[in-house]
Amino acid sequence: MDWQELYGSWVLIPPRPTGIVHFLGGAFVATAPQLTYRWLLEQLGRQGYAVIATPFINTFDHVAIAREVLNRFETTLDRLQATTVLSKKYLPIYGVGHSMGCKLHLLIGSLFSVERAGNILISFNNYPAKRAIPFLEQLNVQERLAFLKQFNITPAFDVEFTPSPLETNELIAERYEVRRNLLIKFTNDEIDQTVSLTPILQQRFPGMVAMQTLPGNHLTPLGQDINWTTGDVFTPWDAIGQWFKQEAYRDLNLLKREIIRWLNPLLLA
Repeated sequence: MDWQELYGSWVLIPPRPTGIVHFLGGAFVATAPQLTYRWLLEQLGRQGYAVIATPFINTFDHVAIAREVLNRFETTLDRLQATTVLSKKYLPIYGVGHSMGCKLHLLIGSLFSVERAGNILISFNNYPAKRAIPFLEQLNVQERLAFLKQFNITPAFDVEFTPSPLETNELIAERYEVRRNLLIKFTNDEIDQTVSLTPILQQRFPGMVAMQTLPGNHLTPLGQDINWTTGDVFTPWDAIGQWFKQEAYRDLNLLKREIIRWLNPLLLA
């Protein structure tokens, strides 16, 4: 399997796909998800899931981002269904998001008509702009205007994301249509807001929402492979390297297993 870019998304297609994953990453690492989340996404590919990872550039207008990534995903999927093994049968579509990617999937499921077999929301984050960009209020007038200009935002001193955190929660509570959801939080993640999201979803879809707490932190999904090659003779340094690799991947492997178990429990039976 090799990554290929298609209509603004990065695509990974296994030989006999059993499902489709639309992946959206975190705010500042989402521009190259095929690199920043490579290990995790390729593990999903090895389990038979076609991965469509859509990059995006963060702005304050999260509705516009949600619309754009959905349009690019659907354009890419239409092309794949016309030209690849994805055309041979119906495949369930799952949304998988990390951090801000969770908010985008929630907005997609609340504002647009989409067909999803479920969403996996990892380390949900819905902080206001002042908390998400803590240095904003510390900038002087000229610095703040220059910063806002980068995002094509009309200068103002009461800047907030669209929709705001409160508006986002209200949209989810009233209009979110994806019934089956897995929420994952990590034990050492101080910016995670999964605990506040869970009751909103559970009230909307009783019995359809699961939450799991796993060891790790906000950056755990970004873990990458460590290529440690032993020599002809296994040395104490090789033992240390293998131990380090095992420890580094313990949390990431637990995350992978939880995602796969929820997608298809039979894969780990």
